[in-house]
Amino acid sequence: MKKNMYSLMLAEDVIRAVDALAAEHGTNRSNMVNQILAEHVSLTTPEKHVGHIFDVIEAFMGGRGDYRLYAEPNNLTMSIKSVLRYHYRPTIRYEVEMERTPSRTIGQLKILFRTTSPDLLVELTRFFKLWMQLENIYLRQYFGDNTPRYAMEEGRFRRTFALPGEAVYDDEQTGDAIGNYVATFDEMLKDYLAGEYSSAQEIENRYLAYLNSGVRLI
Repeated sequence: MKKNMYSLMLAEDVIRAVDALAAEHGTNRSNMVNQILAEHVSLTTPEKHVGHIFDVIEAFMGGRGDYRLYAEPNNLTMSIKSVLRYHYRPTIRYEVEMERTPSRTIGQLKILFRTTSPDLLVELTRFFKLWMQLENIYLRQYFGDNTPRYAMEEGRFRRTFALPGEAVYDDEQTGDAIGNYVATFDEMLKDYLAGEYSSAQEIENRYLAYLNSGVRLI
């Protein structure tokens, strides 16, 4: 939904009330006015769509594991914290960032980790590389030229979200796909760090089980 600049004459009392409401919802004046007007004319804004997606993710992941989820109202990012099964139980944070105006991609997943342990950094890097290899092998048949893109940076791994082929997901289907993806990634990462896999083939088999379970791909 494209945004343009408009000039409005509003009463000071109205502005104060809008600013108070914006602060309460963790947003700014312009976005708050946009939300109020959209609701008044029964129009669902991109922020509302994303809010619905995050509600689905929270309902899915909140009932499993020890995740801590947080998303501010009218914000396009959800934070999901998880404790790794590794020696001193470090935490990892998944940030789901949705595009306000989706195009080739509809969002991205940022995986953030803070550690000074060389051993953990090596293991995380190995897992991320293996994960990219698996997805490059098995997802291309579904996504074609729209295959997800990746980036590895210091303390961060990124992966874009896209829809396979000509697929169209509603908010619930999108949230379900993202929730399944993050939960599966997190489970496999924890099992890998805990030494549950004896070979790369076992990791591949688990990934294929995820793909073949009927989940919507993203």
